[in-house]
Amino acid sequence: MSKEYAFYKGDDLFCSRTAEECAKDLNVSPRTILFYQYPSYQRRAKNVENRRITILLNQEEE
Repeated sequence: MSKEYAFYKGDDLFCSRTAEECAKDLNVSPRTILFYQYPSYQRRAKNVENRRITILLNQEEE
């Protein structure tokens, strides 16, 4: 099972799938999707109205 993410732009949910699938839909790399969840990006985009946010929905169980 792959990790699933929810990708938001502002308050709008754009996709809720794997990073690779969201990246393909948005025409960016999967690393870009993952970057949006990092604290460094969150601090940079703190005052941006339609900032992009990625949230991990599930954890892989081993």
